[in-house]
Amino acid sequence: MDCSLVRTLVHRYCAGEENWVDSRTIYVGHREPPPGAEAYIPQRYPDNRIVSSKLIIDTPTSPVTSGLPLFFVITVTAIKQGYEDWLRHKADNAMNQCPVHFIQHGKLVRKQSRKLRVGDIVMVKEDETFPCDLIFLSSNRGDGTCHVTTASLDGESSHKTHYAVQDTKGFHTEEDIDGLHATIECEQPQPDLYKFVGRINVYSDLNDPVVRPLGSENLLLRGATLKNTEKIFGVAIYTGMETKMALNYQSKSQKRSAVEKSMNVFLIVYLCILISKALINTVLKYVWQSEPFRDEPWYNQKTESERQRNLFLKAFTDFLAFMVLFNYIIPVSMYVTVEMQKFLGSYFITWDEDMFDEDTGEGPLVNTSDLNEELGQVEYIFTDKTGTLTENNMEFKECCIEGHVYVPHVICNGQVLPDASGIDMIDSSPSVSGREREELFFRALCLCHTVQVKDDDNVDGPRKSPDGGKSCVYISSSPDEVALVEGVQRLGFTYLRLKDNYMEILNRDNDVERFELLEILSFDSVRRRMSVIVKSAEGDIYLFCKGADSSIFPRVIEGKVDQIRARVERNAVEGLRTLCVAYKRLIPEEYEGICQLLQAAKVALQDRERKLADAYEQIEKDLILLGATAVEDRLQEKAADTIEALQKAGIKVWVLTGDKMETAAATCYACKLFRRNTQLLELTTKRIEEQSLHDVLFELSKTVLRHSGSLTRDTFSGLSADLQDYGLIIDGAALSLIMKPRQDGSSGNYRELFLEICRSCSAVLCCRMAPLQKAQIVKLIKFSKEHPITLAIGDGANDVSMILEAHVGIGVIGKEGRQAARNSDYAIPKFKHLKKMLLVHGHFYYIRISELVQYFFYKNVCFIFPQFLYQFFCGFSQQTLYDTAYLTLYNISFTSLPILLYSLMEQHVGIDVLKRDPTLYRDIAKNALLRWRVFIYWTLLGLFDAMVFFFGAYFMFENTTVTSNGQIFGNWTFGTLVFTVMVFTVTLKLALDTHYWTWINHFVIWGSLLFYVIFSLLWGGVIWPFLNYQRMYYVFIQMLSSGPAWLAIVLLVTVSLLPDVLKKVLCRQLWPTATERVQQNGCAQPWDRDSEFTPLASLQSPGYQSTCPSATWSRSRPQQVTLAVWKGKVSAEPPPAPGCSHHSCSSSSMPGCPGSLVGMLV
Repeated sequence: MDCSLVRTLVHRYCAGEENWVDSRTIYVGHREPPPGAEAYIPQRYPDNRIVSSKLIIDTPTSPVTSGLPLFFVITVTAIKQGYEDWLRHKADNAMNQCPVHFIQHGKLVRKQSRKLRVGDIVMVKEDETFPCDLIFLSSNRGDGTCHVTTASLDGESSHKTHYAVQDTKGFHTEEDIDGLHATIECEQPQPDLYKFVGRINVYSDLNDPVVRPLGSENLLLRGATLKNTEKIFGVAIYTGMETKMALNYQSKSQKRSAVEKSMNVFLIVYLCILISKALINTVLKYVWQSEPFRDEPWYNQKTESERQRNLFLKAFTDFLAFMVLFNYIIPVSMYVTVEMQKFLGSYFITWDEDMFDEDTGEGPLVNTSDLNEELGQVEYIFTDKTGTLTENNMEFKECCIEGHVYVPHVICNGQVLPDASGIDMIDSSPSVSGREREELFFRALCLCHTVQVKDDDNVDGPRKSPDGGKSCVYISSSPDEVALVEGVQRLGFTYLRLKDNYMEILNRDNDVERFELLEILSFDSVRRRMSVIVKSAEGDIYLFCKGADSSIFPRVIEGKVDQIRARVERNAVEGLRTLCVAYKRLIPEEYEGICQLLQAAKVALQDRERKLADAYEQIEKDLILLGATAVEDRLQEKAADTIEALQKAGIKVWVLTGDKMETAAATCYACKLFRRNTQLLELTTKRIEEQSLHDVLFELSKTVLRHSGSLTRDTFSGLSADLQDYGLIIDGAALSLIMKPRQDGSSGNYRELFLEICRSCSAVLCCRMAPLQKAQIVKLIKFSKEHPITLAIGDGANDVSMILEAHVGIGVIGKEGRQAARNSDYAIPKFKHLKKMLLVHGHFYYIRISELVQYFFYKNVCFIFPQFLYQFFCGFSQQTLYDTAYLTLYNISFTSLPILLYSLMEQHVGIDVLKRDPTLYRDIAKNALLRWRVFIYWTLLGLFDAMVFFFGAYFMFENTTVTSNGQIFGNWTFGTLVFTVMVFTVTLKLALDTHYWTWINHFVIWGSLLFYVIFSLLWGGVIWPFLNYQRMYYVFIQMLSSGPAWLAIVLLVTVSLLPDVLKKVLCRQLWPTATERVQQNGCAQPWDRDSEFTPLASLQSPGYQSTCPSATWSRSRPQQVTLAVWKGKVSAEPPPAPGCSHHSCSSSSMPGCPGSLVGMLV
């Protein structure tokens, strides 16, 4: 039951906010407003304590459970979660008792963090974390700024600049702050870390209050750390569980894997089998008892009250009794085993040394282990371009001003600059008017950005010069901005710093120019541009704007548009990232109007973002085009190899980017998404303007369907040179038209036609995409009629929406922060690691958990079907065939560990083979191992084995004296014999399915069988005589004392396993899969040196034998294990044995190798 709504209502009521409103008013320092200013309404807020412990026990889902197995499952879960909750409770107490400095009556007072209340004024010192969400009032810096890091919130380690309220930044002492009289109105708590809307009313004497807008730049979040600032003062606005950090504790929407869905469907089938069994036995019981002598035998006469009981009530009671008797067919412990397998198995990703990036010191992260097996089922990959396929390491290449091209260190103003030897240049010096535009362009690049200059005590601020041997160190959340500022520095203009709201730049003449920063119109992914309004020392007011060409050109009324557009398109074709720069001069009256427009939008509490967007739209128009820039973003290492391997595996790769079509297409060719023989199909705004959308779609449909009429794309996946490949390019505007409902209210036709075209293309490029459009594309494919498994991978905040939408979301730990990594299911350092994550880890995860699920259902059919057959021989009296101890421990102890270890360690082929041959991934595609055909085979195999157990034991000992003293086997001996054959059969069945043998497998499989024998001897009173009172006393030892019983065990186990062995042999010879061919060729020994389990399973075993001829050499010297440690995790990898060749390895050549016989049989 979801109690989130109830919890929210309780929180609101307990906080005194039952009349819930959309904003709150905070009285700074708890001082009431002046009389007549506004009504004073006392408000209650929660205190600052954090509570993350749940005090709730979550139990695995199971429709029918009984007795001790259920108690065991609940107990294990309760202990695990209780321990984790206790640890959280300890951490909560440590956090809630941290000391915090308050301002009270003009003095600093030290209190515990949990006593902090909304409205308190707090002082935080350098390197301390903020105890709650604060509005930044002032700092020791004269310009009212501070630097913070939010690594604990979003992983970004770069310093971010926050700004104090304009009217309070001059308050530097406790007495000044205590005299502040102000109220704050802001939105109610919400979890978005990057959004905040509010305003502050500052009262001065009895005059009207000064109203100032508050945004995210004024908000200091709990968990962030103060850096490079001695101290700050702030007022608490969100405390305790209402802070943005606490609101982000809530987990994202749960994703369910295809395996989990199959498990639930199979569970429903077995629940129906359970009900059918109970119903059949209930009916047959009353049919059998229809004759009087069977209903009331002489030894069991009914009482008068029993004869008068309602027949329907008796039948219903018997039905429930049979349900309890047969309920063990429902695999209760399977859910616990699956959770353990997923949790423990996820460590193999984090321990993988091949996926560790030495440059960044980062390894892979697993944020959720629920989707491990989904990595082996991916059919579509949606990837971002910048920072994912490319390095996001920007290098300034050139700029074009008024048609003249400038390359750093080559030619500027017709003069050859240093380091230009051997390089040809293409342009001559501009005219006088051109030189003015040139310098204006360079000033625009120096001023229109949000770059910070890193503090350096050894450099004397304004005198820093690129020629002086000391260069400025720039920090920004966008690598593009840093590249542009560094590039223009090499062209003669250096950005120095922002001080007291003045931006300082150093021109070519080594003169410092100061510009007052009036307004910043921030960049956003919808506008795709940013602007600044500055005022020069001469009093001129400029608006400088830079952004994508598609957002700048429509707003330009003057400039050499054609020449610059031609250069932009040329650079885009070469794969360079381009930006256009424009400006306009503002007169004072025009600027006053802009200020009023922006102020009205900024102080709005409702729809502030929409009002700001409308204001920006009115301001950024009638611009004069100055020029364009070109920045290179190099392709990541092995990105092309990774995409090629994924396509060979049958996975379709789509690139979703916000870049220009030409730039993105060039990158797609470089990474081999598009090939030389790929015919590109365009579905772009330009083409739709020439033809209607309807005509374009039908024309593309005819083109691709005519060629793929007789062939399916999956047969070659766009990799054959003999067949025609198609690649589709679509832009954001065209996608909007396709997704937009038609006038008749339907949009399905266009969507289906678009999907049909996409299915016939080997690769798709979506350019000019907004973040929500990326999610729309993923959702469109996700819910198409085939319901393919989708994976989205990206590195920036603009990729979060598609990462959350896809079945599996992977974040790249890149240079655009960690928003993507935080919101993803998995995180990897580089795109190249996706290859091993899917083709190796995903493959193994799916193989292992599929066997686990099928095996659990199989062994439970073997377990309970003899009980069903036994009812035909005991008058349907609900008599149990097995002893209660066996019923309880079958799934808990006797058969649990072997399948758990199998599901963690099995490798049907070697890691190198999976990386070398990506086509093996196709063998497990579309949930191949959990289809109905496979499920029915396992169920029928269980039914066959169960009948062999029961009837084999029955017919071999019917009316036969089998002990030396002439005694006949009794009821419990018969049940024990059936149970013994069953335990040995299901365990040996798993041994036959095992390809990767280690000492751990041997220990667990043979140890489980040994444990069963020892327990039976113990339970039978042989080892522990104190148990001689119970019904199993000496039953097991009496059974083993009989020669026919030994013969029955060996014979029945062999007969039970024979059909499965024959089926495997015939299928491998007649209809082998690609994986089985690789296994038969002998080049894919799974126990090769690159195994992920070699150090764990083999190196520690003194009896370990290698199948490699060089094993003798490796055993003749001490074994060495190299340990790699990062983030507290340890991974071991053995040194490779020289001269070991997979082709020379053979099971037959090493008869002593564990599993060699198994390898020939399976």
